[in-house]
Amino acid sequence: MKKSNIFSDIPSELKDEFFKDIVSKDGLKIERIVSKGHTTTQFDWYDQDTNEWVILIQGEAVISFENEDDVRLEAGDYLNILAHKRHKVSWTKPDFNTIWLAVHYN
Repeated sequence: MKKSNIFSDIPSELKDEFFKDIVSKDGLKIERIVSKGHTTTQFDWYDQDTNEWVILIQGEAVISFENEDDVRLEAGDYLNILAHKRHKVSWTKPDFNTIWLAVHYN
């Protein structure tokens, strides 16, 4: 069995957020996301068909929810976002790789 590391194989230049599926099977997807100053555009909201549990492994971020207060995350913080809960990434640290682990599930 080959091991992997959550901190490896990250491109040095990130024009866009970097997504990598770790596991994807039968209603479950685990992905690593790397942000470096990336945000969701002002007019876009995530409105997903699945629930999403997300933990910030490294860095800092702010997630905005429609009609609710923003949530500031630091390394180790996690959230469970229910399906169709409209949200977006409002801020990530611009000079540092923010690494997320997201688990999408039914």
